[in-house]
Amino acid sequence: MRSKHRPQRSCVVCRAKQDKRALTRFVFAQDKLRVDESGKMNGRGAYLCAAPDCWTLAVSRSPLSKALRRELSDDDRDYLRQMTPS
Repeated sequence: MRSKHRPQRSCVVCRAKQDKRALTRFVFAQDKLRVDESGKMNGRGAYLCAAPDCWTLAVSRSPLSKALRRELSDDDRDYLRQMTPS
C-alpha cells in the first residue's frame, strides 16, 4: 500500500524543506501579519521553521517580507518577536 502524500514547504530563511504541518505559515489578514493555524487562509503565505535563528533573521532582515511581497511594519516585527519559539 502506498503512503499518503504529505505536502512539502520550504522555510523562507533557511530554505529547508519539511512537511507543511511542521512549519508555521504567515499571511496578511486585514493588513496585519497573522499566523495561519489552519493553513487555509486566503492570501499569499510564507513559512518559517521552528529554529529560533530563522525567526530572528526573519525579524531583522527581509526574507519574510520578500516572500509575502509586502513590507513589514514595526507592529508586524513586534508580533514576530512575540511569536518566536524559544
